[in-house]
Amino acid sequence: MKRERILLCLAHMSGKEQDFIKEAFDQNWVVPLGPNVNGFEKDLESFVNHRVGTAPLDKSVVALSAGTAAVHLALIACGVGPGDEVLVQSFTFCASSHPITYLGATPVFIDSERESWNMDPDLLENAINDRIAKTGKKPKAIIPVALYGMPYKIDKIMEIAGRYEIPVIEDAAEGLGSRYNGQVLGTFGKYGVLSFNGNKMITTSGGGALVCDNAEDKNTIMWYATQARESYPYYQHEAIGYNYRMSNICAGIGRGQMTVIDDHIAHHKHVQQLYCDLMKDVKGITMHTNPSPEYDSNFWLCTATVDPDIKIKGQENAYKAIITGAVGGAAGVIHAAETATTDCQPNDNVEALRVYLDKANIEARPLWKPMHKQPVYRNAPAYTNGVSESLFKVGICLPAGPYVTDDDVRYIVDTIKDSIDD
Repeated sequence: MKRERILLCLAHMSGKEQDFIKEAFDQNWVVPLGPNVNGFEKDLESFVNHRVGTAPLDKSVVALSAGTAAVHLALIACGVGPGDEVLVQSFTFCASSHPITYLGATPVFIDSERESWNMDPDLLENAINDRIAKTGKKPKAIIPVALYGMPYKIDKIMEIAGRYEIPVIEDAAEGLGSRYNGQVLGTFGKYGVLSFNGNKMITTSGGGALVCDNAEDKNTIMWYATQARESYPYYQHEAIGYNYRMSNICAGIGRGQMTVIDDHIAHHKHVQQLYCDLMKDVKGITMHTNPSPEYDSNFWLCTATVDPDIKIKGQENAYKAIITGAVGGAAGVIHAAETATTDCQPNDNVEALRVYLDKANIEARPLWKPMHKQPVYRNAPAYTNGVSESLFKVGICLPAGPYVTDDDVRYIVDTIKDSIDD
Protein backbone atom coordinates (compact mmCIF):
# COMPACT_ATOMS: atom_id res chain seq x y z
CA MET A 1 0.00 0.00 0.00
CA LYS A 2 1.33 3.41 -1.00
CA ARG A 3 2.24 5.64 1.93
CA GLU A 4 0.21 8.83 2.39
CA ARG A 5 2.16 11.87 1.23
CA ILE A 6 4.17 13.68 3.91
CA LEU A 7 3.86 17.42 3.34
CA LEU A 8 6.30 20.13 4.43
CA CYS A 9 3.90 21.92 6.76
CA LEU A 10 0.20 21.13 6.52
CA ALA A 11 -2.28 23.40 8.32
CA HIS A 12 -3.59 21.84 11.54
CA MET A 13 -6.89 22.93 13.09
CA SER A 14 -7.43 23.04 16.84
CA GLY A 15 -11.14 22.28 16.58
CA LYS A 16 -12.08 25.64 18.08
CA GLU A 17 -11.88 27.57 14.81
CA GLN A 18 -15.44 26.56 13.90
CA ASP A 19 -16.79 28.12 17.10
CA PHE A 20 -15.37 31.53 16.21
CA ILE A 21 -16.46 31.22 12.58
CA LYS A 22 -19.98 30.18 13.60
CA GLU A 23 -20.15 33.15 15.95
CA ALA A 24 -19.21 35.44 13.05
CA PHE A 25 -21.96 33.98 10.86
CA ASP A 26 -24.52 34.07 13.68
CA GLN A 27 -23.75 37.76 14.22
CA ASN A 28 -23.53 38.40 10.46
CA TRP A 29 -19.93 39.66 10.88
CA VAL A 30 -18.69 38.15 7.61
CA VAL A 31 -17.09 41.35 6.35
CA PRO A 32 -13.58 42.73 6.94
CA LEU A 33 -12.87 43.76 10.54
CA GLY A 34 -15.13 42.84 13.46
CA PRO A 35 -14.98 41.13 16.87
CA ASN A 36 -12.78 38.25 15.72
CA VAL A 37 -10.23 40.65 14.25
CA ASN A 38 -10.15 42.61 17.51
CA GLY A 39 -9.84 39.39 19.52
CA PHE A 40 -7.14 37.96 17.25
CA GLU A 41 -5.08 41.15 17.54
CA LYS A 42 -5.32 41.01 21.35
CA ASP A 43 -4.29 37.33 21.34
CA LEU A 44 -1.28 38.19 19.17
CA GLU A 45 -0.32 41.14 21.36
CA SER A 46 -0.38 38.92 24.44
CA PHE A 47 1.83 36.38 22.66
CA VAL A 48 4.45 38.69 21.15
CA ASN A 49 4.75 40.91 24.24
CA HIS A 50 5.73 38.04 26.54
CA ARG A 51 9.44 37.91 27.33
CA VAL A 52 11.19 35.08 29.14
CA GLY A 53 12.51 36.14 32.53
CA THR A 54 11.77 39.86 32.24
CA ALA A 55 8.93 42.38 32.04
CA PRO A 56 6.52 42.17 29.09
CA LEU A 57 6.65 44.56 26.15
CA ASP A 58 3.83 46.89 25.10
CA LYS A 59 3.69 46.42 21.33
CA SER A 60 0.48 46.76 19.30
CA VAL A 61 -0.58 44.43 16.46
CA VAL A 62 -2.75 45.08 13.42
CA ALA A 63 -4.16 42.09 11.50
CA LEU A 64 -3.91 42.35 7.71
CA SER A 65 -4.75 40.39 4.56
CA ALA A 66 -1.21 39.05 4.03
CA GLY A 67 2.35 39.22 5.28
CA THR A 68 3.24 40.91 2.00
CA ALA A 69 0.71 43.65 2.80
CA ALA A 70 2.41 44.06 6.19
CA VAL A 71 5.79 44.61 4.52
CA HIS A 72 4.23 47.10 2.10
CA LEU A 73 2.52 49.16 4.81
CA ALA A 74 5.59 49.14 7.07
CA LEU A 75 7.65 50.57 4.21
CA ILE A 76 5.05 53.28 3.61
CA ALA A 77 5.03 54.14 7.31
CA CYS A 78 8.83 54.47 7.15
CA GLY A 79 8.47 57.01 4.37
CA VAL A 80 9.77 54.84 1.52
CA GLY A 81 8.97 56.23 -1.91
CA PRO A 82 10.26 56.58 -5.48
CA GLY A 83 14.04 56.91 -5.68
CA ASP A 84 14.66 55.59 -2.17
CA GLU A 85 16.70 52.51 -1.27
CA VAL A 86 15.91 49.78 1.26
CA LEU A 87 18.48 47.30 2.60
CA VAL A 88 16.98 43.82 2.53
CA GLN A 89 18.28 40.32 3.15
CA SER A 90 18.95 38.52 -0.13
CA PHE A 91 18.38 35.00 1.22
CA THR A 92 14.60 35.15 1.45
CA PHE A 93 11.25 34.75 -0.27
CA CYS A 94 10.29 37.46 -2.76
CA ALA A 95 7.64 38.95 -0.44
CA SER A 96 10.48 40.59 1.51
CA SER A 97 11.63 42.61 -1.50
CA HIS A 98 8.74 42.94 -3.97
CA PRO A 99 6.86 45.58 -1.90
CA ILE A 100 9.94 47.80 -2.10
CA THR A 101 9.51 47.88 -5.86
CA TYR A 102 5.75 48.53 -5.52
CA LEU A 103 6.74 51.91 -4.11
CA GLY A 104 9.19 52.77 -6.87
CA ALA A 105 12.12 52.26 -4.50
CA THR A 106 15.18 50.04 -5.03
CA PRO A 107 16.04 46.96 -2.96
CA VAL A 108 19.70 46.75 -1.97
CA PHE A 109 20.46 43.12 -1.20
CA ILE A 110 22.61 42.06 1.74
CA ASP A 111 24.13 38.56 1.87
CA SER A 112 24.13 36.21 4.85
CA GLU A 113 26.52 35.07 7.54
CA ARG A 114 27.07 31.32 7.97
CA GLU A 115 25.88 30.89 11.56
CA SER A 116 22.21 31.82 11.22
CA TRP A 117 22.09 32.01 7.38
CA ASN A 118 20.60 35.49 7.82
CA MET A 119 21.69 39.09 7.18
CA ASP A 120 25.41 39.65 7.73
CA PRO A 121 25.79 42.70 10.04
CA ASP A 122 29.27 43.49 8.70
CA LEU A 123 28.03 43.58 5.11
CA LEU A 124 25.05 45.62 6.29
CA GLU A 125 27.26 48.37 7.69
CA ASN A 126 29.51 48.29 4.61
CA ALA A 127 26.44 48.69 2.43
CA ILE A 128 25.11 51.64 4.45
CA ASN A 129 28.36 53.54 4.11
CA ASP A 130 28.73 52.68 0.42
CA ARG A 131 25.15 53.71 -0.41
CA ILE A 132 25.64 57.03 1.39
CA ALA A 133 28.86 57.57 -0.58
CA LYS A 134 27.23 56.65 -3.88
CA THR A 135 23.82 58.30 -3.51
CA GLY A 136 24.38 61.02 -0.95
CA LYS A 137 21.61 59.77 1.33
CA LYS A 138 20.89 56.96 3.78
CA PRO A 139 18.74 53.95 2.90
CA LYS A 140 15.22 54.37 4.31
CA ALA A 141 14.86 50.99 6.09
CA ILE A 142 16.56 47.68 6.91
CA ILE A 143 14.74 44.34 6.49
CA PRO A 144 16.35 41.27 8.11
CA VAL A 145 14.56 37.94 7.63
CA ALA A 146 14.07 34.97 9.96
CA LEU A 147 14.91 32.31 7.39
CA TYR A 148 12.91 29.13 8.13
CA GLY A 149 12.34 30.52 11.62
CA MET A 150 16.00 31.03 12.57
CA PRO A 151 16.63 34.33 14.41
CA TYR A 152 18.97 36.87 12.85
CA LYS A 153 21.77 38.65 14.72
CA ILE A 154 19.27 41.24 15.85
CA ASP A 155 21.43 42.76 18.59
CA LYS A 156 24.15 43.68 16.10
CA ILE A 157 21.66 44.73 13.42
CA MET A 158 19.79 46.99 15.87
CA GLU A 159 23.04 48.54 17.11
CA ILE A 160 24.08 49.42 13.54
CA ALA A 161 20.59 50.67 12.66
CA GLY A 162 20.57 52.84 15.78
CA ARG A 163 23.89 54.47 14.98
CA TYR A 164 22.75 55.40 11.48
CA GLU A 165 19.16 56.14 12.57
CA ILE A 166 17.59 53.76 10.04
CA PRO A 167 14.34 51.99 11.04
CA VAL A 168 14.30 48.19 11.12
CA ILE A 169 11.38 46.20 9.69
CA GLU A 170 11.76 42.62 10.92
CA ASP A 171 10.44 40.06 8.45
CA ALA A 172 9.44 37.37 10.94
CA ALA A 173 6.91 35.81 8.57
CA GLU A 174 8.58 32.42 8.98
CA GLY A 175 9.61 33.12 12.57
CA LEU A 176 6.37 33.39 14.56
CA GLY A 177 7.33 32.33 18.07
CA SER A 178 11.06 32.27 17.43
CA ARG A 179 13.01 34.14 20.09
CA TYR A 180 16.37 35.82 20.55
CA ASN A 181 17.49 36.12 24.17
CA GLY A 182 13.95 35.23 25.22
CA GLN A 183 12.25 37.97 23.17
CA VAL A 184 9.89 37.18 20.30
CA LEU A 185 11.10 38.11 16.81
CA GLY A 186 9.22 41.02 15.30
CA THR A 187 9.36 43.06 18.52
CA PHE A 188 12.91 44.46 18.30
CA GLY A 189 12.50 46.80 15.33
CA LYS A 190 10.17 49.64 14.44
CA TYR A 191 7.85 47.09 12.81
CA GLY A 192 7.61 43.31 12.74
CA VAL A 193 5.98 41.31 9.94
CA LEU A 194 4.03 38.11 10.65
CA SER A 195 2.42 35.67 8.20
CA PHE A 196 -0.49 33.26 8.60
CA ASN A 197 -0.33 31.67 5.16
CA GLY A 198 -1.64 28.13 4.85
CA ASN A 199 1.70 26.49 5.63
CA LYS A 200 2.95 28.77 8.40
CA MET A 201 3.21 28.08 12.15
CA ILE A 202 -0.45 29.05 12.49
CA THR A 203 -2.83 29.93 9.67
CA THR A 204 -5.83 32.11 8.94
CA SER A 205 -5.96 30.41 5.49
CA GLY A 206 -4.31 33.56 4.22
CA GLY A 207 -3.35 36.63 6.18
CA GLY A 208 -0.68 38.46 8.09
CA ALA A 209 -0.07 41.05 10.77
CA LEU A 210 2.21 43.94 11.56
CA VAL A 211 3.71 44.39 15.01
CA CYS A 212 3.90 48.12 15.78
CA ASP A 213 5.78 50.10 18.42
CA ASN A 214 2.62 51.58 19.91
CA ALA A 215 -1.11 52.17 19.45
CA GLU A 216 -0.49 55.38 17.47
CA ASP A 217 1.60 53.53 14.89
CA LYS A 218 -1.05 50.82 14.74
CA ASN A 219 -3.74 53.42 13.98
CA THR A 220 -1.62 54.83 11.16
CA ILE A 221 -1.18 51.35 9.64
CA MET A 222 -4.91 50.58 9.98
CA TRP A 223 -5.72 53.91 8.29
CA TYR A 224 -3.57 52.96 5.29
CA ALA A 225 -5.07 49.44 5.31
CA THR A 226 -8.64 50.79 5.11
CA GLN A 227 -8.23 52.94 1.99
CA ALA A 228 -6.96 55.99 3.99
CA ARG A 229 -10.46 57.27 4.52
CA GLU A 230 -10.79 60.58 6.39
CA SER A 231 -13.33 61.20 9.18
CA TYR A 232 -16.17 62.64 7.16
CA PRO A 233 -19.69 61.27 6.62
CA TYR A 234 -18.71 60.71 3.00
CA TYR A 235 -15.58 59.16 1.46
CA GLN A 236 -12.76 61.71 1.56
CA HIS A 237 -9.20 60.63 0.68
CA GLU A 238 -6.13 62.82 1.19
CA ALA A 239 -3.60 60.00 0.76
CA ILE A 240 -3.44 56.75 -1.19
CA GLY A 241 -4.71 53.82 0.87
CA TYR A 242 -5.06 50.07 0.35
CA ASN A 243 -7.64 47.37 0.94
CA TYR A 244 -5.46 45.28 3.24
CA ARG A 245 -7.92 44.51 6.05
CA MET A 246 -8.28 41.00 7.46
CA SER A 247 -11.75 39.48 7.26
CA ASN A 248 -13.64 38.60 10.43
CA ILE A 249 -13.97 35.01 9.17
CA CYS A 250 -10.22 34.56 8.66
CA ALA A 251 -9.56 36.12 12.04
CA GLY A 252 -11.90 33.55 13.58
CA ILE A 253 -9.62 30.83 12.23
CA GLY A 254 -6.69 32.72 13.74
CA ARG A 255 -8.30 32.87 17.18
CA GLY A 256 -8.73 29.12 17.13
CA GLN A 257 -5.15 28.69 16.00
CA MET A 258 -3.83 30.81 18.86
CA THR A 259 -5.09 28.15 21.27
CA VAL A 260 -2.57 25.68 19.82
CA ILE A 261 0.34 27.92 18.80
CA ASP A 262 2.53 26.78 21.70
CA ASP A 263 1.79 23.13 20.83
CA HIS A 264 2.71 23.77 17.18
CA ILE A 265 6.02 25.40 18.11
CA ALA A 266 6.86 22.59 20.55
CA HIS A 267 6.11 19.99 17.88
CA HIS A 268 8.34 21.65 15.28
CA LYS A 269 11.18 21.76 17.80
CA HIS A 270 10.62 18.10 18.65
CA VAL A 271 10.74 17.12 14.99
CA GLN A 272 13.95 19.10 14.53
CA GLN A 273 15.60 17.32 17.46
CA LEU A 274 14.51 13.93 16.14
CA TYR A 275 16.02 14.71 12.74
CA CYS A 276 19.26 15.69 14.47
CA ASP A 277 19.31 12.50 16.55
CA LEU A 278 18.57 10.19 13.63
CA MET A 279 20.80 12.02 11.14
CA LYS A 280 23.91 12.41 13.29
CA ASP A 281 25.61 9.33 11.79
CA VAL A 282 24.50 9.94 8.20
CA LYS A 283 27.65 10.93 6.38
CA GLY A 284 27.31 14.01 4.19
CA ILE A 285 23.98 15.29 5.57
CA THR A 286 24.09 18.11 8.16
CA MET A 287 21.09 19.62 9.91
CA HIS A 288 21.00 23.38 10.45
CA THR A 289 20.66 24.06 14.19
CA ASN A 290 20.59 26.98 16.63
CA PRO A 291 24.09 28.53 16.55
CA SER A 292 24.14 29.33 20.30
CA PRO A 293 21.83 29.52 23.36
CA GLU A 294 20.67 33.05 22.43
CA TYR A 295 18.94 31.59 19.38
CA ASP A 296 15.58 29.86 19.80
CA SER A 297 14.22 28.98 16.36
CA ASN A 298 10.68 27.72 15.89
CA PHE A 299 12.10 25.45 13.13
CA TRP A 300 9.17 26.25 10.87
CA LEU A 301 10.89 24.01 8.34
CA CYS A 302 13.81 21.76 9.16
CA THR A 303 16.72 22.36 6.83
CA ALA A 304 19.81 20.36 5.97
CA THR A 305 22.85 20.66 3.74
CA VAL A 306 24.07 17.92 1.42
CA ASP A 307 27.81 17.49 0.97
CA PRO A 308 28.70 18.08 -2.70
CA ASP A 309 30.81 14.91 -2.69
CA ILE A 310 28.05 12.43 -1.87
CA LYS A 311 26.21 10.83 -4.77
CA ILE A 312 22.45 10.32 -4.76
CA LYS A 313 20.75 7.56 -6.74
CA GLY A 314 19.41 8.98 -10.00
CA GLN A 315 21.76 11.95 -9.85
CA GLU A 316 22.68 11.49 -13.50
CA ASN A 317 19.10 12.40 -14.44
CA ALA A 318 18.92 15.66 -12.47
CA TYR A 319 17.56 18.67 -14.37
CA LYS A 320 16.87 16.63 -17.50
CA ALA A 321 13.17 17.60 -17.61
CA ILE A 322 11.31 20.88 -17.18
CA ILE A 323 9.18 20.94 -14.00
CA THR A 324 5.45 20.79 -14.79
CA GLY A 325 3.99 20.42 -11.26
CA ALA A 326 4.12 22.35 -8.01
CA VAL A 327 7.30 22.26 -5.94
CA GLY A 328 6.38 23.77 -2.59
CA GLY A 329 3.66 26.06 -3.92
CA ALA A 330 -0.13 25.76 -3.83
CA ALA A 331 -0.61 27.50 -7.17
CA GLY A 332 1.58 25.04 -9.05
CA VAL A 333 3.24 26.13 -12.28
CA ILE A 334 1.40 29.01 -13.93
CA HIS A 335 4.17 30.30 -16.20
CA ALA A 336 6.10 27.40 -17.73
CA ALA A 337 9.88 27.70 -17.91
CA GLU A 338 11.66 27.44 -21.24
CA THR A 339 14.65 25.49 -19.91
CA ALA A 340 15.25 22.98 -17.12
CA THR A 341 18.30 24.80 -15.75
CA THR A 342 19.48 28.28 -14.75
CA ASP A 343 22.87 29.79 -13.99
CA CYS A 344 22.25 29.45 -10.24
CA GLN A 345 20.61 26.29 -8.95
CA PRO A 346 21.05 23.53 -6.35
CA ASN A 347 23.68 20.88 -7.02
CA ASP A 348 22.66 17.80 -8.96
CA ASN A 349 22.74 15.64 -5.83
CA VAL A 350 20.33 18.00 -4.02
CA GLU A 351 17.88 17.89 -6.92
CA ALA A 352 18.29 14.11 -7.12
CA LEU A 353 17.51 13.83 -3.40
CA ARG A 354 14.40 16.00 -3.82
CA VAL A 355 13.22 13.75 -6.64
CA TYR A 356 14.05 10.57 -4.67
CA LEU A 357 12.04 11.83 -1.69
CA ASP A 358 9.19 12.89 -3.98
CA LYS A 359 8.97 9.38 -5.40
CA ALA A 360 8.75 8.09 -1.81
CA ASN A 361 5.78 10.49 -1.29
CA ILE A 362 7.78 12.96 0.78
CA GLU A 363 7.57 16.66 -0.04
CA ALA A 364 10.93 18.44 0.06
CA ARG A 365 12.17 21.56 -1.67
CA PRO A 366 15.33 23.62 -2.19
CA LEU A 367 16.20 26.61 -0.03
CA TRP A 368 15.09 30.04 -1.21
CA LYS A 369 17.06 31.20 -4.21
CA PRO A 370 18.91 34.40 -3.21
CA MET A 371 17.12 37.48 -4.47
CA HIS A 372 20.31 38.97 -5.92
CA LYS A 373 20.43 35.95 -8.29
CA GLN A 374 16.83 36.36 -9.43
CA PRO A 375 16.52 37.66 -13.03
CA VAL A 376 13.96 40.26 -12.00
CA TYR A 377 16.58 41.87 -9.74
CA ARG A 378 19.56 41.60 -12.07
CA ASN A 379 20.18 45.35 -11.90
CA ALA A 380 19.67 45.81 -8.16
CA PRO A 381 22.68 46.68 -5.97
CA ALA A 382 23.94 43.72 -3.94
CA TYR A 383 26.59 43.30 -1.26
CA THR A 384 27.59 39.66 -1.35
CA ASN A 385 30.07 37.25 0.19
CA GLY A 386 29.02 34.00 -1.50
CA VAL A 387 27.30 32.55 1.57
CA SER A 388 23.68 32.46 0.37
CA GLU A 389 24.66 31.18 -3.08
CA SER A 390 26.77 28.40 -1.56
CA LEU A 391 23.95 27.40 0.82
CA PHE A 392 21.38 27.46 -1.98
CA LYS A 393 23.52 24.95 -3.89
CA VAL A 394 23.64 22.42 -1.05
CA GLY A 395 20.49 23.04 1.04
CA ILE A 396 17.15 21.26 1.27
CA CYS A 397 13.96 21.74 3.33
CA LEU A 398 12.41 18.75 5.09
CA PRO A 399 8.87 18.32 6.50
CA ALA A 400 8.24 19.64 10.00
CA GLY A 401 4.52 20.45 10.30
CA PRO A 402 2.04 19.44 13.01
CA TYR A 403 1.01 16.32 11.08
CA VAL A 404 4.59 15.02 10.75
CA THR A 405 4.87 12.13 13.20
CA ASP A 406 7.93 10.49 14.73
CA ASP A 407 7.32 7.56 12.42
CA ASP A 408 7.26 9.95 9.45
CA VAL A 409 10.63 11.42 10.48
CA ARG A 410 12.13 7.92 10.78
CA TYR A 411 10.75 7.07 7.31
CA ILE A 412 12.19 10.31 5.86
CA VAL A 413 15.62 9.67 7.38
CA ASP A 414 15.58 6.03 6.24
CA THR A 415 14.66 7.22 2.73
CA ILE A 416 17.55 9.70 2.76
CA LYS A 417 19.92 6.95 3.87
CA ASP A 418 18.62 4.70 1.11
CA SER A 419 19.05 7.46 -1.48
CA ILE A 420 22.81 7.69 -0.95
CA ASP A 421 24.64 5.74 -3.64
CA ASP A 422 27.52 4.01 -1.90
